Amino acid sequence: MTDDKSHANEGKISIQKPSLDKDLHKLSKLEDATRNASLHLGSSGIAFLFLALAGIIAATLLPNQPHSLIIIIAAIIGGYMALNIGANDVANNVGPAVGSKALTMFGALIIAAVFESAGALLAGGDVVKTIAKGIIDPSLVKDSQTFIWAMMAALLSSALWVNLATYLRAPVSTTHSVVGGVMGGGIAAVGFNAVNWSTMSAIAASWVISPFLGGLIAAIILAFIKTFIIYREDKIKAARFWLPILISLMAGVFSAYLMTKGLKKIWRPSSNEIMIYSSLIFIAVYVIMLPTIKKQSENMANRNQSLRTLFHFPLICSAALLSFAHGANDVANAVGPLAAILHAVQFENISATVRIPSWVMLIGAVGISLGLLLYGPHLIKMVGEQITKMNPMRAFSVALAAAITVIIASAFGLPVSSTHIAVGAVFGVGFFREYYTAKSKRRKKFIKKNPKTTKSETEFNIVKKEIQRRKLVRRSHFMVIVTAWVVTVPAAAVLSATIFFILNTFARY
Repeated sequence: MTDDKSHANEGKISIQKPSLDKDLHKLSKLEDATRNASLHLGSSGIAFLFLALAGIIAATLLPNQPHSLIIIIAAIIGGYMALNIGANDVANNVGPAVGSKALTMFGALIIAAVFESAGALLAGGDVVKTIAKGIIDPSLVKDSQTFIWAMMAALLSSALWVNLATYLRAPVSTTHSVVGGVMGGGIAAVGFNAVNWSTMSAIAASWVISPFLGGLIAAIILAFIKTFIIYREDKIKAARFWLPILISLMAGVFSAYLMTKGLKKIWRPSSNEIMIYSSLIFIAVYVIMLPTIKKQSENMANRNQSLRTLFHFPLICSAALLSFAHGANDVANAVGPLAAILHAVQFENISATVRIPSWVMLIGAVGISLGLLLYGPHLIKMVGEQITKMNPMRAFSVALAAAITVIIASAFGLPVSSTHIAVGAVFGVGFFREYYTAKSKRRKKFIKKNPKTTKSETEFNIVKKEIQRRKLVRRSHFMVIVTAWVVTVPAAAVLSATIFFILNTFARY
């Protein structure tokens, strides 16, 4: 009898931990909590110094300006908003790369910080004008003071909302926050007729379209990779052919965007020139990457793990591209209202064209990068690991799709939500995986034909049953994120209107 019991228990795995293991685990958690608390205090100190520096820069560069205190406060709030954008929104750019293990957290933070700053400083100007001038009609505001309070309320309300969302680890749209704040402040100052509803309609349409477009493009890219690389008899041979093309395509898109937006201050190429030069860059990168991928793939086994290694480099490049595009697009959220306040204080003319000083752009760029480095890791893990499982091929599809979508939107000067685009791409990859895993005849045929290089048929059936029980996209995260998207605009608008009434009632200059 005893022997029978012992044999019956051999196949079971005990899930109970010894008391010593439990105690050690508790001590480990205590150490982690203590370390996190110390890091939080250090991060808060660095953030405070940055905000103080932003105020000092404003006071130093504009020493004899009237109402200089207003400018200093606005610069500090603009820096505060930039920190929150870095903490919340930038996670979408590098989260998939970190979740797929293609990048370490430290490497992702450095890459994102560098390219975010470059995008903001080189290509951020056009979108700033849309934020500062396009949402409300300044000519309807009765005086510059009212306009300043409206912009101040918009900036502060959006920063506070994004700060709260970051604390709750909810990847909300900072673009939504700012646009909602500007709209709420404008309505409180003048009324509903102050809002440029045609511009708002175009922006709102882009909010709806962009996540679907990002998800669709990501699904198409992943379907292409699966069809022409992953489920091929010779994976390495297929990767040698297609990877140089994918990397070259990414380089061509990036160069076309840079020539269109980032170099216009020193060079304005025509459409034909952009097409020619981006094509030449595509060819040059292809010539370089063809032998590089071939050499890198030598002696690699014909396995998916080998493909993951080959996808590391293009994934890093695509994450950098997405960070550049995000910096170009979202710097407007930090410095657009700040630039409008500065112009109104200096010239007392709220209907003239707003010029963006370089020091204002610098505050936005540095603030976004610093917010990412100090507070970004929590949401990076959320986007990269908790929505759906990532590997380098899926992460590459997400990053490239999001970059293409953001670049298209930025080219039209629309302040679209990079959060919607990137998270939409993540969902697109996840939902496509669910469909492809359950429905693809090519995948089933390949698995049955190649049991040594893929899961066995038994394992495949187990996975299929598991997918039926537990979807590859976590529905709870999907509902929370969509709810946060819906709430952000009205919440920021109401908060902005409240702040405006307080400022307009008690503050005078």
